[in-house]
Amino acid sequence: MSPQTATILGLVVMFVVATALPLNMGALALAMAFLIGTLSVGMTSAQIIAGFPGDLFVTLVGITYLFAIAQKNGTVDWLIHRAVVAVGGRIAAIPWIMFGVAAALTAVGAVSPAACAILAPVALQFARAYAISPLMMGLLVIHGAQGGGFSPISIYGGITNQIVARSGLPGHETLLFLASLGFNLVVSAGVFLAFGGRALLGRRAMVPATDGAGAAVTGLAIAGHGTSADASLTPPTHPQQGGLNLHQGATLLGLAVLAIGGLAFSINIGLLAVTVAVALALLDPEEQKGAVDKIAWSTILLVGGVVTYVGVLQKTGAIDSVGQGVSSLGSPLLAALLLCYIGGVVSAFASSVGVLGAIIPLAVPFLQQGQIGVGGMIASLAIASTIVDVSPFSTNGALVVANARPEEREGVYRRFLVYSILVVIAGPLLAWLVFILPGWM
Repeated sequence: MSPQTATILGLVVMFVVATALPLNMGALALAMAFLIGTLSVGMTSAQIIAGFPGDLFVTLVGITYLFAIAQKNGTVDWLIHRAVVAVGGRIAAIPWIMFGVAAALTAVGAVSPAACAILAPVALQFARAYAISPLMMGLLVIHGAQGGGFSPISIYGGITNQIVARSGLPGHETLLFLASLGFNLVVSAGVFLAFGGRALLGRRAMVPATDGAGAAVTGLAIAGHGTSADASLTPPTHPQQGGLNLHQGATLLGLAVLAIGGLAFSINIGLLAVTVAVALALLDPEEQKGAVDKIAWSTILLVGGVVTYVGVLQKTGAIDSVGQGVSSLGSPLLAALLLCYIGGVVSAFASSVGVLGAIIPLAVPFLQQGQIGVGGMIASLAIASTIVDVSPFSTNGALVVANARPEEREGVYRRFLVYSILVVIAGPLLAWLVFILPGWM
């Protein structure tokens, strides 16, 4: 067996095993890189380890460490509460508040499952209290998390942009973020209209009053235009706060520094995030002591392992061979569509982060020919590989299903399953039609 065939077969085995068994794909990738790299490719251990993405490691550690501190000191809870208060009694706005908060959380560094874990219980509680479709609420949380997930200071965005840079391709960080946000926003608008959003437009609820100390005074009235509402419905409760404390204010300032430093001054996101996180930890070392334990170590292992294995693939020339094989189809547009479907279908059964790390390098050889816009291709691959995370078999979808009421859980599961099948079929095609076919990116 040739080294090229061995590494490609190893990649397939890696995806199959990680899908069938609850094993971290990154750990599998490191083991496969070592075994295939040394036994079949003839690489030394030093050569294999040289492919480990140290820069990406720092970025992931810094961003998730900072977000862990923000969650631990209550800044995330404060942001959610303020967003909910901003609804002002407009029931139709509640799903969009959930979308916006989810997008904001992932945009500033939360991994998508973490954002969904925080918001899914809140969203489903709102759905029950205000007679909103739980399917619609859950989908807007997931699409919001995916929409914000490709900002330049986010986990997905940092991973994708650094993989693009390591592949020698020009970066389109802002375009990638806007493309993902816009695509998920349009899809969410369709979901909103399809699952009862129009019926919510004429309904309003009295916002609970607060006393002088900012404590909630419970009570709710729902009014509709010709709509009967259950007067026994009560709003979800949230911690009411009169204002930010010192640590929360400092955290918001730190997030602003991270965004400005990374976007306006091109400062390394990972190092800047670690610096901001350490500065916040110094304000209250005892309180933030457990934040390091909440760093997304499993995600870091996943990404580091997959990227290291991709280095072995590159060493054998397997990536160039696959890219040339796709290019040999004779139509760059058809090749691009095929790669989008590969990313979407594989990601529906495997980690989106791992798929991004493996699929983008496959596109490099024919992207270097200049017949397909790099920005459009990267945006399409990113969207096709993540929009399928609405599946009830994915962490995001499973979190929403798990937070549905027991009597409605089976129905929510079936509807999520049908929706995810439609997304796997249509998502990659729509991304290709919007971002690749017109050739504007």
